[in-house]
Amino acid sequence: MTRVLFVHNLESSFIEIDRRLLEQRFDVEDWYQPRPIANPLAILRAVARCDVVVGWWAHWHTFLPITFAWLLRKPSLLIVGGFDIASIPEIGYGHQRGGVRKWISRWTMHRARRLATNSYYSQGEVERNVGISADRVAVMHHGLPDPFGELPAKPSPPVALTVGIVDRVNLERKGHRPFVEAAARLPGFSFVLAGRSIDDAADELRARSTDNVELTGWIEDDELLQRYRQAAVYVQASQHEGFGMSVAEAMLAGAIPVVTAVGALPEVVGDLGVQVRDADPDRLAAAIAAAAEMGPEAAAAARERILREFSLEQRGRSICALVDGLL
Repeated sequence: MTRVLFVHNLESSFIEIDRRLLEQRFDVEDWYQPRPIANPLAILRAVARCDVVVGWWAHWHTFLPITFAWLLRKPSLLIVGGFDIASIPEIGYGHQRGGVRKWISRWTMHRARRLATNSYYSQGEVERNVGISADRVAVMHHGLPDPFGELPAKPSPPVALTVGIVDRVNLERKGHRPFVEAAARLPGFSFVLAGRSIDDAADELRARSTDNVELTGWIEDDELLQRYRQAAVYVQASQHEGFGMSVAEAMLAGAIPVVTAVGALPEVVGDLGVQVRDADPDRLAAAIAAAAEMGPEAAAAARERILREFSLEQRGRSICALVDGLL
């Protein structure tokens, strides 16, 4: 059986999905490297005993595995999209702004036999920021499991939800600051920001919050699913998104999306919900109020779009076909 070395530095739901999909077809050896310190000899041995390397993101954890695969003439697939290919100096985001991270990510991407990414937006971003032709970058949209089933009844007063790590970068990149500021314009709504805090950004958000804002901090997966079920509107007021997994999860639960028209967000939501040109709090509040009025038909359409366009089956077919093509 074909042996795949699966390289990643983060335990996340979408990475776990890819690992399980590959395990249905291939013998997968997991190489989890959460810290920069690496054992080059152990990595070399792991690459030597595999038939193909599959890595998530062009970063320090994939640098050696992809480089060794290149030197040993082993095929490799590198999945990119997000911080590794972005360059947004105004908010301090993206490896392609310069420095050592830019060099490491570019070296790794240029030595992978094949690149893949999760949206057509990110495919274009690789070409613009990294200088790799789009025809070398396959697009395979994320696939989502469905833990929700029948759509739940939404609570009153309406709930607007956003999900993400609370830190300084995400105040702007994920739009957490304008989300909290929009709450003052809609006192009849409950605004929920779900996500663990890793610096003092949460203190700033609390200082700006009105009584209708809740910062949950870190929550278990079961509670997160419940938050999705309760949300009438899901808000993603980002300045950059390589896909928008939380938006898709919320839509699957029947939440109406309100998103900025940036990155891959229009690609995910299609013609559903409300798109705004930027994260101005007044504009965001008006969009949330409009989305809350759309009703159960719009909620059902949001769920149907995710089931139709972003299934686990299509993700499995795509990633396995790419590995087969390399072999």
